Amino acid sequence: MPDPYAKRLLWYLFAGSRGGENRIRIIDLLKDHPYNMNQLAEALGVDYKAAQHHIGVLEKNNMVSKAGEKYGVLYFISNYLEANIEAFNEVRATIEKRRSGKK
Repeated sequence: MPDPYAKRLLWYLFAGSRGGENRIRIIDLLKDHPYNMNQLAEALGVDYKAAQHHIGVLEKNNMVSKAGEKYGVLYFISNYLEANIEAFNEVRATIEKRRSGKK
């Protein structure tokens, strides 16, 4: 059963704070396969520090997890996010509808 707190957290991370769009893009990338920080920055078209900041926010809020050390660190979506992926998809779809001007 999904965590009832998860939807509120997802709204905050992706719609209620700056950088939400990039964080959505990061999650979408990580759903397919793991990335290291450099690969994420390149795929997003942002500098390394920006990618590092967004990953830090996502990691602090238990949306991503990491494996490895130093330059070999790979990031994955967390088990918590996997369990609440339907809530994430719902929040993302609502945000995209709002951006495109639809209700």
